[in-house]
Amino acid sequence: MSTTRMTAFVSGRVQGVGFRWWTRSRALELGLSGYAKNLQDGRVEVVAEGEQGDVDKLLALLEEQPTSTDRPGEVTAVVPQYSEPKGATGFEER
Repeated sequence: MSTTRMTAFVSGRVQGVGFRWWTRSRALELGLSGYAKNLQDGRVEVVAEGEQGDVDKLLALLEEQPTSTDRPGEVTAVVPQYSEPKGATGFEER
């Protein structure tokens, strides 16, 4: 199985609504490592390392338009970038 590192920039109403906590919870459920961090411009930077399939699942969850209140906030865009894993451990809210 191949591992990857995804850095996703999430835009929308994603700060101050519990989005980083929700992202951390989903990432840990998928066995991913990395972090979710608020950026100065209002976006959230999500870095996730792990098996390609699990990283893809997290990306799908970030992009999903929820029909209920499962995910806090409102996502308008997700821009993922991929690179080689750097050996992250755990998943933090920054």
